[in-house]
Amino acid sequence: MGREFMRTKVGVLLVMLVAVAFGMTLLFAQTSKKKAKSSKAKTTVVSKAKADSIAATAKADSLRKVAQAKAVADSIRRADSLAKVAADSLKMFKWRKIENKAFGVGERLVFDVSYGPITAGEAVMAVPGFETIAERNCYRVEFTVNSLPTFDWIYEVRDRYLTFVDAEAIAPLRFEQHIREGTYKRDFTADFDQVNHVAKTTEGNYPIPEYVHDIMSAFYYARMLDYSTIKVGEGIKLFNFYKDRSHELTVKFLGRQELEVGAGTFNTIVVEPLVKEGGLFKAEGRIVIWLTDDERKIPIRVNTKVVIGSIDTELREYSGLAGPLKSRIK
Repeated sequence: MGREFMRTKVGVLLVMLVAVAFGMTLLFAQTSKKKAKSSKAKTTVVSKAKADSIAATAKADSLRKVAQAKAVADSIRRADSLAKVAADSLKMFKWRKIENKAFGVGERLVFDVSYGPITAGEAVMAVPGFETIAERNCYRVEFTVNSLPTFDWIYEVRDRYLTFVDAEAIAPLRFEQHIREGTYKRDFTADFDQVNHVAKTTEGNYPIPEYVHDIMSAFYYARMLDYSTIKVGEGIKLFNFYKDRSHELTVKFLGRQELEVGAGTFNTIVVEPLVKEGGLFKAEGRIVIWLTDDERKIPIRVNTKVVIGSIDTELREYSGLAGPLKSRIK
């Protein structure tokens, strides 16, 4: 009975141990399951957040790409539109053609420049040849004014002007001004886009009216005007561009006069260009020009009123004219 009791106690103890072990196993299994479930839940949350982040990034990238694509498309459309406008403008624009009997390549005019009784310098107007500007054939026109060595000690002048005048339209495509007067220095260039009405200069881009002139080209254009139908006091209006704007320029007809200069005696047409600034001479006052009364209309004399007197420029010699000077008397 003692042994049986011992076996019974041992059996019960074994059962209890097994039960405890089984319980511990179940507890561990449940805890592990909960941890696994919790870990899985956390993983699911992290994965979802990561997925949402990736999706948001992808969506943002997609929106950026769409916006960029739209911007590029809009830019292309604007460029195409501007190109079309430029093409239409070019298509609509038709260069004028003016018959020119007044001057041509080879013309050279030499003047004495006097201040009062003193011959102070020499001026030369010349058309040495043709040049191509913006695929257009142009006259290269040069104008230089130099003080004589005997006058340099008083006031040294070394001025040079260039204009490139379209051979058919008689309108400038390029203008250059290089001034050297005492200590004053100025270099200025303007390219005239006559098709799109823009002057592109060394100081900026500015709008211009149709067939605008620089003061040099305006002078040569004025030589081709028909003054026979103009009454004394009447004028012909042009536009002159200088520095950063266009000025109205009126060539006023003053009448006719016989005039003797170093190059001879001529019947002349007297005109006065009414321009605010940008002339060949720095003058605050009046400028009067005598042109030969014929098809050439070459300048015989230019009188420029200045603050302390006047400057006279008179023709001394000429060569390479486009034709005879029928206005010459002797």
